[in-house]
Amino acid sequence: MIPRGCKIVYVLLDGVGDLPSPQLGGLTPLQSASTPSLDALARRGVMGQVTTVGHNIAPQSDIAVFNMLGYDFRDEAYVGRGVIELIGSGVDLRDGDLAVRGNFATIDDNGKILDRRAGRDISEREANAICEILSSKVRFSDPDISVVIKPTTGHRLVIRFRHNNLKLSDNIGNTDPAYDKISGIGVARVSSFQDTIEASTPRDDLDTSKISAQLINNFSDQVIGILKNDPVNEEREYAGKKAINCVLLRDAGNRIPKLEPIGMKYGMKVSAVADMPVEIGIANMLQMKVLPSGKVDDYEQKSEVISSNLSSHDLIYAHIKGPDEYGHDGDAKGKKRNIEKIDRMFFAKMLERSKLDDVTIVVSADHSTPCIKKSHSPDPVPLLISGTRIHATGGLRFTEEYAESGILGKMNGVQVLSTIMRVISTQ
Repeated sequence: MIPRGCKIVYVLLDGVGDLPSPQLGGLTPLQSASTPSLDALARRGVMGQVTTVGHNIAPQSDIAVFNMLGYDFRDEAYVGRGVIELIGSGVDLRDGDLAVRGNFATIDDNGKILDRRAGRDISEREANAICEILSSKVRFSDPDISVVIKPTTGHRLVIRFRHNNLKLSDNIGNTDPAYDKISGIGVARVSSFQDTIEASTPRDDLDTSKISAQLINNFSDQVIGILKNDPVNEEREYAGKKAINCVLLRDAGNRIPKLEPIGMKYGMKVSAVADMPVEIGIANMLQMKVLPSGKVDDYEQKSEVISSNLSSHDLIYAHIKGPDEYGHDGDAKGKKRNIEKIDRMFFAKMLERSKLDDVTIVVSADHSTPCIKKSHSPDPVPLLISGTRIHATGGLRFTEEYAESGILGKMNGVQVLSTIMRVISTQ
């Protein structure tokens, strides 16, 4: 429990952790960026390092956020990102359905992946048109199988398979070679891999696993055939854009998780500022109220929403998008500029609130996305706890190096919220 009247703003910057970049003279984007507001918070706080999920695990955002909110899945199989995004997208799901996350992608005639996100320039109109075409043309020989295909944001979509007489299995592999699945947890592959679309394979000898893998592969093959000469791609080719001619599938799940509501877990009133289906799905499962926050990169609007709702909440969790995409694109300079924008438009207001009121600002990340790797990595992320209640022993700046030497030391993601409450209560 936190002291009465204390408020917490808990911010996770998506993929902000990084490694030294040649583009920035050997600095990380955080080190290179001009971040006066974050640095002021650092000087008024304490810092440490967090391994969000586990040693040598390069996590996806869903499992990382659950861990950073104190939910540990080491003793049970995780349900998979497909389930989380499907719930966050408002698609009906029941136990035994198969929920899968998809990426619109570009491949060549041999199945080599040319772009995992088809140029990152997919309009809502294009995504809707493609999903409508696929929904009307994908057919299965078994009449008891049905499929729902729904676009979410940009290159992302979710797919739900249902069999009227069978419970489908999630113990199957991805067709997306960039990610593997360990005990249900989607992890980025950090070793080299062949960048070609893969066939899903059953990971046990059960008939339902074999049927589910075949179903995924049948769907994948049909999608490639249907999209080969699709009118949307003819328009994109004319405009000089990459084709959307494949859907990469990953992180299958087949059950609805039963988790303790976060308010009951910590005895606080908690809400979330979240935009993407995966974050909305997490909020829904943990029974956090989702606060409307404008567009994904409307950082100023998000700060306004938090400020206007603090009086009626004990903790507001905010997932801030931006840095991760630049990391995936290998654009260290762009990541630096994005961090500066977040500092200027979001943290400047949070700094003022922490000065005026009994508000503790916590800043960390869900994972690192180093620009030199263009993918998530197992590297730890910085943690900052700042506010009037904190006896400041932090660094001069919010960077990886100051976090590494911070007084909080090193911890796992599931320890962060309890650490925040301990620090606030003992100051």
